[in-house]
Amino acid sequence: MESDRTLSALGNEYNPDILRAADEAHSAQEFSDMLDIPIATCYRRIEELTGAGLLELHDRVLSDEHRRTNVYRREVDEIIIEFNENELNIEVTDRPEVKNKLDDVWRQISSE
Repeated sequence: MESDRTLSALGNEYNPDILRAADEAHSAQEFSDMLDIPIATCYRRIEELTGAGLLELHDRVLSDEHRRTNVYRREVDEIIIEFNENELNIEVTDRPEVKNKLDDVWRQISSE
């Protein structure tokens, strides 16, 4: 993960809010509604966060209108940023694979 790209993504308006809300998978429309973000901006922010490796396309689910909708979930559990004398250090803790698998099983059970 590139430190500059990560820091740049975290510095943009709405991105930290989207990451906090992305503990569970949501569509762009859901993020927009939950966080009061204009939908076009929400799509741009999601693209930026996925490009930085902080958010992932989790699934394509069937919407109430019977259309396939992308849902996104964050790929990280923690980000630590340290500024030392002449150095920037960013430590990213990825979501544990076990947690991802448990989330998937729970999502399948709850949709039945």
